[in-house]
Amino acid sequence: MADNRKLLIVDDDTGIQRQLRWSFEEIDVEVAGDREEAIAKFRSMAPPVVTLDLGLPPDPDNTTEGFAILEQIMSLAPDTKVIVVTGQDDHENALLAVRRGAYDFYNKPIDSDTLALLVDRAYHLYELEEENRRLQRSGKNAPLQGLITAAPEMLKVCQFVEKVAPTDVTVLLLGESGTGKELLARAVHDQSNRASAPFSAINCAAIPENLLESELFGHEKGAFTGAVKQTKGKIELADGGTLFLDEIGDVLLPLQVKLLRFLQERVVERIGGRKQIDVDVRIVCATNQNLEELMIAGTFREDLYYRISELVVNIPRLADRGGDPELLTHAFVSQFSDQQGKKFGALVEKL
Repeated sequence: MADNRKLLIVDDDTGIQRQLRWSFEEIDVEVAGDREEAIAKFRSMAPPVVTLDLGLPPDPDNTTEGFAILEQIMSLAPDTKVIVVTGQDDHENALLAVRRGAYDFYNKPIDSDTLALLVDRAYHLYELEEENRRLQRSGKNAPLQGLITAAPEMLKVCQFVEKVAPTDVTVLLLGESGTGKELLARAVHDQSNRASAPFSAINCAAIPENLLESELFGHEKGAFTGAVKQTKGKIELADGGTLFLDEIGDVLLPLQVKLLRFLQERVVERIGGRKQIDVDVRIVCATNQNLEELMIAGTFREDLYYRISELVVNIPRLADRGGDPELLTHAFVSQFSDQQGKKFGALVEKL
């Protein structure tokens, strides 16, 4: 553990206080035995991590004082990681503490090594979140809006996207599912000269092939059964702005030919129509597939690949972005907690 880390231990048992002081002798430790002392020391030292026994005087057999301290700490510094220490048969109060904002819980009797591991993990997450907040405040090497990361590899991607966004080149985003391809595509649009124009996105893998052409190019009334009115496609709707083609690798060859023609000529022709419509649109594509392998297999056109890959952005896997999986997990849990009006943070730690 780092020498500058601070830990507040709230427990009225002097034996446990001595045990934990000894367990965490490499960091700055303060102890408190009641609510008044705990809050005073919390205000003075501002520790990132707190261990909190729920049963405290003047009523150590109940949890009133412990929950009152937890509520005050969450009010003063919501990012603090509070590890609640409870009795062996007190699982219900442990979960209630988590719902009220505690980071995790631990059951007595205390095993110093296990608690040290929980504390170290709490520090690690706090430091990742603090680094992310610092980057957001400074604006220097900061993640793009909506993107949660503190990994140097991903911050380099953000910097590259910021550089290419003002241009009008076609961008190809390569990365596994869940790595942030749509967020990066939207960032390309938002930081370009087209930001005030439409951003139109379509997942090419989510729409059946027989409907995808209509979704992209639109159709005229009566072009096919169910075409009861004239409908503009995603390409036409993005005129002046940006079209994001997600999972481009899933488009079948016949439609690839039509996409290639559009990219070459920048005109669309609705299904059932004869009029060619000029469209001014920037293209951003993404896929989790290896397009070079698809070209070798003959399922993806080489000429289309070169049209969509004027600039290629390789997005690191989450497994290669140290700390990001934890940041993302806790961000999503926090969002879900806010939606549900409950706290679920420590439940994730138990998975």
